[in-house]
Amino acid sequence: MLSRAVLIFAVVISLAACQSQKKEINFPKTDLSAIALIPKPVKTIATNSAFGLDSNTVIFTSLSDPKFEKAGRFLAEKVNARLGFNLSVNNTSNEKEIDRVIYINQSDSVDLKTPESYQLYIKKDSIYLNAKTAAGAFRGVQTLRQLIPEQSNDTLTDHPLWLIPTGKIYDEPQFGYRGAMLDVARHFFTVDEVKKFIDLLAYYKYNALHLHLTDDQGWRLEIKSWPKLTEIGGQSEVGGGEGGFFTQEDYKDLVQYAADRHMIIIPEVDMPGHTNAASLSYPFLHAGGKADTPRVRTDMKVGYSSFHARKDTVYAFLDDVIREIAAITPGPYFHIGGDESHVTTKKDYLHFVEKVEKIVKKHGKQAIGWNEIAQAKIDPSTIAQLWNEPHSAQKAAEGGSKIIMSPAKKTYLDMKYDSLSEYGLTWAGMIPVDVAYNWSPENYVEGLPKEQILGIEAPLWSETISNSAELEYLAFPRAIGYSELGWSKPENRNWEDYRKRLAQQVPYLNRMEVNYYPSKLIDWAK
Repeated sequence: MLSRAVLIFAVVISLAACQSQKKEINFPKTDLSAIALIPKPVKTIATNSAFGLDSNTVIFTSLSDPKFEKAGRFLAEKVNARLGFNLSVNNTSNEKEIDRVIYINQSDSVDLKTPESYQLYIKKDSIYLNAKTAAGAFRGVQTLRQLIPEQSNDTLTDHPLWLIPTGKIYDEPQFGYRGAMLDVARHFFTVDEVKKFIDLLAYYKYNALHLHLTDDQGWRLEIKSWPKLTEIGGQSEVGGGEGGFFTQEDYKDLVQYAADRHMIIIPEVDMPGHTNAASLSYPFLHAGGKADTPRVRTDMKVGYSSFHARKDTVYAFLDDVIREIAAITPGPYFHIGGDESHVTTKKDYLHFVEKVEKIVKKHGKQAIGWNEIAQAKIDPSTIAQLWNEPHSAQKAAEGGSKIIMSPAKKTYLDMKYDSLSEYGLTWAGMIPVDVAYNWSPENYVEGLPKEQILGIEAPLWSETISNSAELEYLAFPRAIGYSELGWSKPENRNWEDYRKRLAQQVPYLNRMEVNYYPSKLIDWAK
């Protein structure tokens, strides 16, 4: 008896052989290279015909890895929701009714050089998506979603067809890490709001969401061994709102939702500064000295709080916190913050960073910290996230650390676009859409080897925003440009070309009800 995998492969081959016997449809010429794909693929070869996507199309996948079938079902779900179809996945029961096939194939091709590489071969009767891993297949699925036109063409047949241009796409990311950060500490965002953000990021091939879970104004994740962190520290936010927090079940839900989109969640517990909410909950954590006495903080000030760096009880507390969070975070990273610790003495700061880094490693995670941690003797496995001091990135890289590029002047999504922006701050300068796009992560730090750059991350601090609409206003369209800086090769990045492709994102953004900022630098599609 044939296995299900063998049967599906046999059906796909049989269908491909039978296509030539079916009535040929004279598709109009369509140019694959003219489609407004973001991020831009490595190489596109147009063959100027079309694949007719309709309700009789069937999706098949490799069955050697269940995640390939999951990628196929994700594609079917999105196509069905958008076009009103009922496409099936790996269903061989109606072979005679199948006109065209999409096959998501696990391939061992040497041309697939990274885990997220993929190839798309689009012919008039079939689409083959090849990838080594399900993550690569999922990235290719996003490209395929972008290739589906807004309008159907029903002049060729007696039913609607959505014409996908034929040709070949060879694609892979230039950086393995492509992230965004959301500050849920200054203002809390709900599970559903975070999920929508994840969906938008996944569409543009992001693979990481960094959650800034703790700060002076709020502690946002339940720690079962220290319940007052959320009972007390989770009940405030900037501006005096009611705050809020994620239960561990909420957090695990977000982690799984992201994983289903081949994204990791990176939790951040900011320390030794930005710790007022924790010290308000448990006063023994407070450093004393120059650090302000803990109290409910609803302002936007920074730099006044600190954990005590010389108390064993502080590190016992952090061991519990890191242990609990690491246990429900399957991704490899744990962010220890480390920025703006202005009232922590340098000696205490260095001691603290080196101690906490060891606790993170003890619990099986790789530490990330803001670039200030490069002052300490950090392990080469620890990652430095550059936000304000290029020389610190150089120092960390010299010690073997990888660097995440998040320079505030270029990537901070909480900066205003221009003088007309309704939300945002200006301390790092205004960041119009063109400034956000027109810089090179590869060359931003002079002398930093590209192989030391892990990738790029766009942080969104939430002092001035408190809901999805405001979040989206600051994040989009700039987050779309950052996706291209992280994925596409420098030679494929060009502002004039990009701004035209960005303008064509309007239908997708409207379908997703995204409250994007309509920058006057872009001739937005109507």
